[in-house]
Amino acid sequence: MSGANQPGKAVGPAEIDPDRVETWIFDLDNTLYPASCNLFSQVDARMSAFIQDLLSLEPGDARRVQKRYFREHGTTLRGLMDHHQVDPEAFLDYVHDIDFSVIPQAPGLEAALARLAGRKLVFTNATVPYSKQVLGRLGISHHIEAIFDIVAADYRPKPEPACYRQLIEEHAIDPARAVLVEDIARNLAPAAALGMTTVWVPNDEDWSQDSAEDGHVHHVVEDLAAWLEGLLAAPA
Repeated sequence: MSGANQPGKAVGPAEIDPDRVETWIFDLDNTLYPASCNLFSQVDARMSAFIQDLLSLEPGDARRVQKRYFREHGTTLRGLMDHHQVDPEAFLDYVHDIDFSVIPQAPGLEAALARLAGRKLVFTNATVPYSKQVLGRLGISHHIEAIFDIVAADYRPKPEPACYRQLIEEHAIDPARAVLVEDIARNLAPAAALGMTTVWVPNDEDWSQDSAEDGHVHHVVEDLAAWLEGLLAAPA
């Protein structure tokens, strides 16, 4: 990253005043836990295996289908539903059958969330049961008021604008006093358009970086817990 998108640098609205934020909205995968623990790589591998079996493809061809559907439909699942009438529950049960023990406890994040005023929600293209496993491993479940998952969104994934509007309506969110934290830059675009402040937690994958320079990323941070602690320590 270069230029305005340096870690911790505000590139849009002024620096966030945590006391003025009513609702903190967090993505789950590679956002609340570090991408380096490679949890999502397990999900990714099981997606490829599912497609390989479903469509009788070689591994490389299955992988290409998986990534094309992700790019074109927001999630691989949505592409499989649209093109192959895949049962979403069967797919999600299969790809989420993974080892959650690789997720480290997050005492720093827990401490920051404990001090952070405002509601905390999870907004994810995964499911509630999967999210609860992750939050439990991190030790932060008690800070999360609600989980808005892919099922609640009627399988319309981020970045489809409709699921953001549904989230806002169902949880009575004032976008002007909400912050969305995400690891996929393109998923921040609808939030910014609705008036939310956006925070990007990048990783090295191409899909994390896609559209990062398009103006909808307001803040870039490398370490979520440290950034929150910095916000809380800043003078009023």
